[in-house]
Amino acid sequence: MSVLSIGGQSTIAIQQLVNMRAQFDDLQRQLSTGQKSATYAGLGLDRGVTVSLNAQLTAIDGYNETINNVTNRISLMNVALTRMADIGSTVRSAIAQANTTNSVLNASVAQQTAHSSLDDILNGNGTQAGLKQLISERNQADLGANGLGRLTIAQPAATSVSLTEDAAPPFGLKLASVSSNLSNAVVTGPAGLPASLTVDMSGGLPNAGEAITVRFNLPDGSSENTTLTATASASPGANEFTIGATPAATAANLQSALATAIGKLAGGALAASSAVTASNEFFDADANNPPQRVAGPPFDSATAMTAGSATDTVIWYQGEAGSDPARATASARVDPSLAVSYGVRANENGIRALVQNIATLAAVTISPSDPNAAALSVALNQRLTGNLNGNPGDQTIKDIAVHLAGAQVSLTAAKSRHQQTTGALNDFLQQIQGVSNEEVGSQILALQTRMQASMQTTAMLFQTSLINYLK
Repeated sequence: MSVLSIGGQSTIAIQQLVNMRAQFDDLQRQLSTGQKSATYAGLGLDRGVTVSLNAQLTAIDGYNETINNVTNRISLMNVALTRMADIGSTVRSAIAQANTTNSVLNASVAQQTAHSSLDDILNGNGTQAGLKQLISERNQADLGANGLGRLTIAQPAATSVSLTEDAAPPFGLKLASVSSNLSNAVVTGPAGLPASLTVDMSGGLPNAGEAITVRFNLPDGSSENTTLTATASASPGANEFTIGATPAATAANLQSALATAIGKLAGGALAASSAVTASNEFFDADANNPPQRVAGPPFDSATAMTAGSATDTVIWYQGEAGSDPARATASARVDPSLAVSYGVRANENGIRALVQNIATLAAVTISPSDPNAAALSVALNQRLTGNLNGNPGDQTIKDIAVHLAGAQVSLTAAKSRHQQTTGALNDFLQQIQGVSNEEVGSQILALQTRMQASMQTTAMLFQTSLINYLK
């Protein structure tokens, strides 16, 4: 049988004390950190599960950061959309007031309200023409040099009156149809290229109260009627013509009344239609599709359109112009199975319609001294009010806001799920990594007792000698 020397026993005792001290230090670390081990290796077989759980928690933190960023962006977009909707309401109210009072002054107030909401879109930028210039060019092209909508009114014979379109396919008033109950008058047309209609009164005089109505197509796709009624009065009222003593005198009176009525139509409804058409051409453009402009100068005799460019025309929309849905232009993954789309384009119908119609209102010049100012204001306001209100099914600012609100709901729901998942994962991790302070405390006390006893024993061994042993 082998017997360890006293020195060997001392070495073992010292090593035990070192081990207990290391265990004591580790228990103190567990008590202060609440963690079973400072390394994954110390967790034994649970280390793989711990790595996986921590990876899931890190991924959730990333998703939550994305949710916060997207939420902030959507909040900013909602502020902008709300402000745009408010501007639209203000302009609609101003237009409604102008329509109610039929006042050129109130129309000017409505224009000022619209003008304060816009910038270079209206006035251009350096060499780049803005909407005002494009509307002016189109207005000249549509009204023509004589202000009659590119129409020619003539008397091919002493007893007849003709109305003929100019050879200007995209511009001016177009003859759509004519109806008449004038006795003794023969009305032909409109027919031919360019279209023309004729009223031949050689058969005799019409009766008072009988009328002729000419229907015109306007550049924006709308149509207007001009009705002239025969009267025996030598001082005819608006839209009337005097029955003369002879067919020739009556034809001359009809020609004069027709010129006056068409001039009023051109200065009112046609000018409004022209402005809306120019606005459509301006706002149809983007960085890939240049705006269409009247080929000129001169503009009042132009017969064609030409493409503008970024050099000579303001391109109001410079953003992305893909064919995919606007919401799909920005997407964020907010959990492993859900991606939220929250993109918005400034040229979406809801936004574009608002900007375009406010800009059109601000860009059209309505002078109080213009005899057609009231007619122009009414015609323009009618068109813009309809456009601002939109047609059933048309996108609006509210539709965009609703889509973004749906994205916010998805973000909120995802964040709530992440909070629940995070809580469950942390509980699981705590069961694997965590320690009980009470249990660790009792282990420390027990270890302190063992260490004290071991140290006393070791001290006694170091004090033992052969003489003390023999005694």
